[in-house]
Amino acid sequence: MHSGEQRSGNAEMFGTLLRFYRERSGLSQEALGVKIGFSKSQVAMVERGLRPPRGNFVSLADATLGAQGALITTATELRFSHMPSWFRAFADEEAKAAAVHWYENHLIPGLLQTPAYARAVFNCHCPPLEDEEVDARVVTRMERQCLLQRKPAPVISFVLEMITLTRPLGGRAVLKEQLHRVLEVGRKRNVEIQVMPPDRETHAALNGPMILLDTDERRQLAYIEGQSGSYFVDDQPDVGDLFARYGILRAQALSPEESAKLIETVAAEL
Repeated sequence: MHSGEQRSGNAEMFGTLLRFYRERSGLSQEALGVKIGFSKSQVAMVERGLRPPRGNFVSLADATLGAQGALITTATELRFSHMPSWFRAFADEEAKAAAVHWYENHLIPGLLQTPAYARAVFNCHCPPLEDEEVDARVVTRMERQCLLQRKPAPVISFVLEMITLTRPLGGRAVLKEQLHRVLEVGRKRNVEIQVMPPDRETHAALNGPMILLDTDERRQLAYIEGQSGSYFVDDQPDVGDLFARYGILRAQALSPEESAKLIETVAAEL
């Protein structure tokens, strides 16, 4: 095993299934790679459970190997297997959403996190998670970020409290890298990132973080997370009130341009 490479049970399970269909089709790893546009080493690493399949690897492999959807179904199920059961339905909706709006008041949102920052977040879990569980959750979190490259592009916005930009989870170097990642994503045409100034005398979201979705069916859905549990909101007037609250929050926050300058300043001082 190369330095830094770690297996997860889920990745190995998918790799075993991929190898079964490849060998059944009489293809070598190199031949499969040529057919789906990936290198032999990438196919080998997926089969060994050392790397999760990326991009359109799964759909192309499924079609090429005649798996009839088995690889796609397995990859989808494994993708969410390390999420809490109550979050999987939301993650599925998030991946297909027409719009995502996220207010966060204590850490950088998962869709913006770097692998190092995400690892630091999961290492803060109480009670502590096993190393394998941390590894798997980091992979799953990174896979959720495919939403940022999806076509058609969803409309995405974030409102972040100032503390999310200064709390050094993982250390100063990790935070600096994370802030540069936030700036990078914020330059996308379909993404707006705003910072809530800490000196405001009014605030529309004192009840805490929220994630709001316009689903692919144009249905409004909210996800609220707390210490003792999390829940969905999809009934009116409650979900409408949350969307209205978020709209006021965006008006209270700094503009995307002002926010970018502030984040650049914070990063430069680290």
